[in-house]
Amino acid sequence: MESYWSTVNAYRCEDFTGYMTEISHRYPRVAEYLENEVGFEKWSRCHYPGLRYNITTTNMVESLNSMLKMSKWWNDKRIVAMAITAPLTPSRESDFRPRFAQSNGRHTLQLNPVTYHVKGGELEGVVDIFNKTCTCKEFDIDKLPCVHAIAAAHHAQVSVYSLVSPYYTKEYYVLAYGETIYPVGSQSQWDVPNEVATRVVLPREVKERNRGRPKTSRFPLVGEFRKRKNRCGKCGAYGHYKKKCNSQTGSTEGNQPTDVPV
Repeated sequence: MESYWSTVNAYRCEDFTGYMTEISHRYPRVAEYLENEVGFEKWSRCHYPGLRYNITTTNMVESLNSMLKMSKWWNDKRIVAMAITAPLTPSRESDFRPRFAQSNGRHTLQLNPVTYHVKGGELEGVVDIFNKTCTCKEFDIDKLPCVHAIAAAHHAQVSVYSLVSPYYTKEYYVLAYGETIYPVGSQSQWDVPNEVATRVVLPREVKERNRGRPKTSRFPLVGEFRKRKNRCGKCGAYGHYKKKCNSQTGSTEGNQPTDVPV
């Protein structure tokens, strides 16, 4: 599971490839499913074609439903947003502050009026403060300056907050909760358009289930151990008891289940 989340959250394709190779060696069927049936762009941060920011879920319907259920929660968010004194939202400010300390001591070399090469730490970075990009890809995807971008901004004497996406600012945070969510009210009071009321919605197509009892256990992974339900005390085979054994040979092995690889 740790390898999977590292693959999901990788900013650079080089790091993604390394994590994906590890998954392929350990769980080849899982890797094949993620690549060929799901597609990298649907779950990988570095392959996502749009602007994902720091959001990893693609189930926006679930997020919207949870939001619409709580009018009080919405109003509380508005109160919190209006009381903010920092330039950014609380969560982004907590992510942003530690990067200031991490950017200290970095050697910055100016390549042209807007491009800087920042050295130091585990990974170097080439920052474009005009296009707001960095070769480490954190700045590109999160739209929040990485440690390289902060060091470059300090060298260029540019405010680091000017490099942050406006969607992380207090002003946008207040605007996001500026409207009011009213209760739905009684169904008898709903004003439903005629085109909606007369619309026929068919159920989705359901595949016919295979015959027999539905399977309740999953297929074991390679190298996984499972405990057998029973073992014959006479012949040592699995799947039946000593009383129902048809074998003519005896065995001195016990009848306790053991863990065996499958």
